[in-house]
Amino acid sequence: MTRQTARPLKLGLFLPIDELGRSDVPRWEEVKMMAQHAEAVGFDSIWLPDHLIYDFGAVAGMTDVPPSGVWECWSMLAALAASTTRIEVGTLVSCTGFRNPTLLAKMADTLEEISGGRLVLGLGAGYHETEFRAFGYQFDHLVGRFEEALQIIHTLLRTGEIDFRGQYYQAENCQLKPRGPRRQGPPILIAGTQPRMLRLAAQYADTWNGHGVSQTEALVAMRSSVDAACRKVGREPATLQRSHFLLVDLPGGYTGPLGNEFRGFRTNWASITLGAPDDFAELLREFARAGVDVVHIWPEPNTLAAIDALAPVLELLDRG
Repeated sequence: MTRQTARPLKLGLFLPIDELGRSDVPRWEEVKMMAQHAEAVGFDSIWLPDHLIYDFGAVAGMTDVPPSGVWECWSMLAALAASTTRIEVGTLVSCTGFRNPTLLAKMADTLEEISGGRLVLGLGAGYHETEFRAFGYQFDHLVGRFEEALQIIHTLLRTGEIDFRGQYYQAENCQLKPRGPRRQGPPILIAGTQPRMLRLAAQYADTWNGHGVSQTEALVAMRSSVDAACRKVGREPATLQRSHFLLVDLPGGYTGPLGNEFRGFRTNWASITLGAPDDFAELLREFARAGVDVVHIWPEPNTLAAIDALAPVLELLDRG
């Protein structure tokens, strides 16, 4: 069932499945309740990160901060797909280095079946060395490995078969059976701003995702880079959707155990403070006018109360 509104762009909600920014780990019942509430108030999609462990101390240069625990993304996402009915479910983004690409394509098509065709497959190369080392994955030639993984995943999902021999991966006469409800599989989202990642997004993605800016002038500049990458590979830029990851701080700010360091982390990602619903709705309209099709919101604190605080913004956007 699709919601019919005058909303100028789609809105997604980034759900918490880790301890980062919290004093405890979110339990399954809490995550499920948030997903169902997001669906009820009218969000278009829900998104999960794909980490195995997150060493915020290493990222922030703090040696006395223990790593944050994280639930496994795909297990949670499958359960959320089965616990909702309308809302899209997606990975923001799933690291291709953690799973063989043939298996990842199989997992995606299976989740397509569970969700009734509501998956958006966000893919990335990974960057956080701590979790690669801790869980025994190779942390070299990340983009080269990612490019081969994309070739395999894209071909399997779009055609159902592949025979591939690369430097990092092999798939000998691999077939994807059975198939989910969308015969060419779910749409693929790729994030990244460097030239090589932009090229891969232009070649393989249905949606490109950006982050780290909150001003429309910067969004326009990013859009120009994506357009140029599309033209370079012979693709019409208008065929590639644009999404943006936006961090939104609720009044009162962050009160978790990492204090100023976590606030600084969000500031570096160009977080904004949620003010009056009218003002935030107008900012999102500006994003839409700048060519953004989807905004993924990471609120902080990330709770049921945050969903309620954002609900008036959705209502305003639904009026156009």
